Amino acid sequence: MSTNLRHYRGFEIYPLVYPHKIAQAGSPHNYDEGFDASVRICEPATNTTHMRSRVFRVPGKRPFDCAGDARRASTIYAEQLIDASSTGPSVWDLQ
Repeated sequence: MSTNLRHYRGFEIYPLVYPHKIAQAGSPHNYDEGFDASVRICEPATNTTHMRSRVFRVPGKRPFDCAGDARRASTIYAEQLIDASSTGPSVWDLQ
């Protein structure tokens, strides 16, 4: 799993990338089946509030071919969710 922090419109974005299929016991990794992605969106904590965060799975019909594609897709998806919440429901209210 990889995580790289990115800031966007006051939120912290953490792309979450992981192999599509779990490796068999004794095998190190199974990257041949591609990668899935999710994203954690966090609201930074202040002295008076606790940090809120949610994880969203990046929608898709098939796995991403490489980890870089999955990471980029998760960042773009988070930005779309944040942008949509500026005109509609809050990111915390999305399903």
